[in-house]
Amino acid sequence: MPKRILQGAVVSDKGEQTVVVRVERMFTHPLYKKVVRRSNRFHAHDEKNEFKVGDLVRIQECAPKSKLKRWEVIGLGSKE
Repeated sequence: MPKRILQGAVVSDKGEQTVVVRVERMFTHPLYKKVVRRSNRFHAHDEKNEFKVGDLVRIQECAPKSKLKRWEVIGLGSKE
């Protein structure tokens, strides 16, 4: 099974080798037919502490690295 890859913005870089990434998704509400925006926060492993708050990054699933970290940063994301 392939690993999931998501794109989001770094919202915190205070942890050592850890960044918190907010991933937003948009969908149409089934009853009201309005576009709704939802977001999730993922703790991701940043080996070299190179990403800062506001960076757009891509994250990939990985084996658990700590209690909360199940993702790792694989690089900068695109602005699309």
